[in-house]
Amino acid sequence: MMTGMNTETCDPAELAALRETFTSRSGSAPPAGWEAVRAFEAEHGVVLPEPYRTFVAEVCDGLRAGPPCYGLLPLARVPDDWGPDRAERVLGEPFPLTAAWSWEEDEDDEELSEEEFEARTDTVFDHGSLPLGTDGCGMDWYLIVTGPQRGHVWLIDDVGALPFGSSSPDAPMPGTPGFTGWVTHWAEGRDWFPAA
Repeated sequence: MMTGMNTETCDPAELAALRETFTSRSGSAPPAGWEAVRAFEAEHGVVLPEPYRTFVAEVCDGLRAGPPCYGLLPLARVPDDWGPDRAERVLGEPFPLTAAWSWEEDEDDEELSEEEFEARTDTVFDHGSLPLGTDGCGMDWYLIVTGPQRGHVWLIDDVGALPFGSSSPDAPMPGTPGFTGWVTHWAEGRDWFPAA
């Protein structure tokens, strides 16, 4: 499990880095403001992790041209391709994972019925995570807002879920964990999956 992030207090240096990255890009939305952030938190029974919380309130609430590839979603939005048949998002329920999970390779999943499998994967998509946006082809990025991974960014697609950021050189997505680390990685033009 990844630890060591401060998700309770906004680090001024992180906020400055986020402000510099987003104010220099065209297509950034104005900040949502503290009233909107607190109303969202009250509606969903969560307190958003820092520095994302202050970023949305004071710097920017969405960006048309990344990160990720198809833009950073505003706080209260979900991707356009989600459709009405999606399960209700339950942000107050803990995100269920603490390590990468490839359901295509999980032998335990072979014993589950289709309904049991869908119920298990639905919690990964819908509990404790806030959609940040998509890189297309079903590769969606989420900020974890509740549970042990609070403050971390995860990539979830049709084959599994993978956390961004690790100091381990053999990690699938090495980098500095958290929202600022994810944004910085993107802003520097680095690949999410470096070549071996």
